[in-house]
Amino acid sequence: MAMNQRLSPATALLLALPPLLWAGNAVTGRLVSTLIGPMTLNFLRWVLAFVILLPLAYRVLRPGSALWAGWKRFSVLGLLGVGCYNALQYLALQTSTPLNVTLVASSGPVWMLLVGALFFGEPVSRRQIAGAALSLVGVLVVLSRGSWELLAQVRLVPGDLYVLLATLAWAFYSWLLARPSEPAEIRNDWAAFIMAQIVFGLGWSGLFAAGEWLLTDTHISWGWPLAAALLYIAVGPAIIAYRCWGMGVQRVGPATAGFFSNLTPLFAALLSVAFLGELPHLYHVLAFALLVGGIVVSARR
Repeated sequence: MAMNQRLSPATALLLALPPLLWAGNAVTGRLVSTLIGPMTLNFLRWVLAFVILLPLAYRVLRPGSALWAGWKRFSVLGLLGVGCYNALQYLALQTSTPLNVTLVASSGPVWMLLVGALFFGEPVSRRQIAGAALSLVGVLVVLSRGSWELLAQVRLVPGDLYVLLATLAWAFYSWLLARPSEPAEIRNDWAAFIMAQIVFGLGWSGLFAAGEWLLTDTHISWGWPLAAALLYIAVGPAIIAYRCWGMGVQRVGPATAGFFSNLTPLFAALLSVAFLGELPHLYHVLAFALLVGGIVVSARR
């Protein structure tokens, strides 16, 4: 399908919605961090998403479907995108703030370039290296909390390391998506494509949740706050955001769409002020400027 490179207001709105929902996902994960374990939260989120998508994508579960023939690919996609990425983000929110998590996750361009060059043979331009360097400096500003003395002492919050691992998993996930090999009947049906990943992702996330219950003193405090949070993160960040992002990328291409992902820290800062009372610091502003600058430099022709 040919992509229209002109960014219309409607497409801009379409691409701005996923970062808003993903920022809300980080804030919600922080709000319910005392009510449920991170691995269990991730598992229940995707169980609910599975139930919601079932009426739209039940055909992909039938015997003889292309899903089962491509089980190896969807197992890997499910591990990286459903099992690891979200679980590590929720785990990071146990010790880090939504703003920090989304800012560190904005280092994605760095990992995208590294993973693409090392594992997928993708050439890297000097402009991309310069943009990645700016993004990396922005991440270092967040990790050091604006104090280079802290960075020199390598005093990192555990959540910062978890979100770096999550971002690395997302980089591998994204490169695999850029090398499509699934049949058209799944690739061209957004609900079936997400469902195919959820099916195997539930196995991984369920395994991680079981380990959490066996190895830690995790618990679930059921109530309306947790129920509302689960409904939001299943419908918004897990289904609507994926659908809008896919439509936006089809219209303007991944390069232009990539600019919008860096709105997530800005939305996270606004939502953190509104719901958590966590005011951003000056170093957050500097880090955000560096991250956006890195994207602009690397994406310019």
